[in-house]
Amino acid sequence: MFDITPTEWTAILLSIKVAVIATLISTPIGIGIAWLLARRNFRGKALVDAVIYLPLVLPPVVTGYLLLLTFGKRGLVGSFLAEYLGIVFAFRWTGAALACGVMSFPLLVRPIRLSIEAVDRRLEQAAGTLGASPWKVFATVTLPLAMPGVLAGMVLGFAKAIGEFGATITFVSNIPGETQTISSAIYSLIQTPDGDTAALRLVIISISIAVAALIASEWFARRATQRLHGN
Repeated sequence: MFDITPTEWTAILLSIKVAVIATLISTPIGIGIAWLLARRNFRGKALVDAVIYLPLVLPPVVTGYLLLLTFGKRGLVGSFLAEYLGIVFAFRWTGAALACGVMSFPLLVRPIRLSIEAVDRRLEQAAGTLGASPWKVFATVTLPLAMPGVLAGMVLGFAKAIGEFGATITFVSNIPGETQTISSAIYSLIQTPDGDTAALRLVIISISIAVAALIASEWFARRATQRLHGN
């Protein structure tokens, strides 16, 4: 039951690799957008907010197809990247990381935004009156106080990326050793004779990773609450 095969190990390690890279690349962007939404009012803010959370309500296959149209070799952006920079996303593990990053982005941004909104603006104003520049105020006051929310968002984003399936399989297919993650490996196994045991093994591993991530996210959220209340 727990004798993991080399193919399954490859899918597990690829899933972790894809999720880690998607999370690390998405986090700086997510922090910037979360700060913008939390601290600035501008025309079109509601539209930006809606676009960010759109992957949560769209069918994942639709998101994957839009990524294929945009970043495929003949896509609007993908053709330029492939021809001039040699960067190809479609049917590569890098494309899986891109799809996972897009699908997990809303879950990453939300806790960061809430954490930044909870920071006492008087502390930021006090730092500004002492001569700190806006960037320094953000780096030394806002970001440290919001760090538990940032970590919670990263953990949630990582968990979502680990379990992503619909957008990934639509954009990069299900190629063993290249784009086959845990979710797509389970999909293949349940359609294979005598593949139930291996599929159940990967399901247990996937559940274990997701539960650990959710527990960690809750811990970080509690830490943020305690910090804001001075405990």
